[in-house]
Amino acid sequence: MSKTPTTLLLEHHLKALKLPTFLRDYASAGAVCSQERADYPTYLFRLAERELIDRERRATERRIKEAAFPVLKTIETFDFAAQVSLNEPLVRELLRGEYIGKRENLLLVGNPGTGKTHLATALGFAACSQGKRVRFTTTTGLVTQLLEQRETRTLQRLHKQLERLDVLILDELGYVPFSKAGAELLFDVVSRAYERTSLIVTTNLPFENWTEVLGSERLTGALLDRLTHRVHILEANGQSYRLTDAKRRLKRK
Repeated sequence: MSKTPTTLLLEHHLKALKLPTFLRDYASAGAVCSQERADYPTYLFRLAERELIDRERRATERRIKEAAFPVLKTIETFDFAAQVSLNEPLVRELLRGEYIGKRENLLLVGNPGTGKTHLATALGFAACSQGKRVRFTTTTGLVTQLLEQRETRTLQRLHKQLERLDVLILDELGYVPFSKAGAELLFDVVSRAYERTSLIVTTNLPFENWTEVLGSERLTGALLDRLTHRVHILEANGQSYRLTDAKRRLKRK
């Protein structure tokens, strides 16, 4: 069945206005409203509501993609029973995202394999769902990028990208020591984020050992001062998930 000139113009205008859900559903929604004898405001309301829901869904999907999570994990798959040292009520509270508006930081401290990255990812995912701009990176990866862009004189561009974020997740601080230049560049990122962007940092090192990674006691003190001014600390000191899983598999053999 050929379309009327009015229908063709309507579809053209809906495309120009970037209303894909209107375009997709206007006919089917019209048929339903006709059967129900709904009035025109009801018809328009239903279409507008569908458009808004789809737009929010696409925006969330875009934010999640831009966050660059290595593996997408949510709080629903986190095993709190296996990490009894973890403050579950605090985690549930932080998932609401109020710390972001307050420009507060989160520190996830504990042994390797205790789910710190999982928690950081889940908190980042929740922030994306709340309309926040998030980026996930390993601390070593960020320092490497900072050093590379300093060499190519594009460092300012990276700083501007980071400053547009609401949440920056720095994973695995403590596994690799940094050069003097790398530590200074990391400090610059933390300093620029201070009271502007919420940082989520995961680490296997207690604070007194951060000098092993950053090199300078003075720099370490200055970085910790900014990072811990407004901070929530989550400690996960249970046994490694990976070690527990390996032992379970061995018993089955």
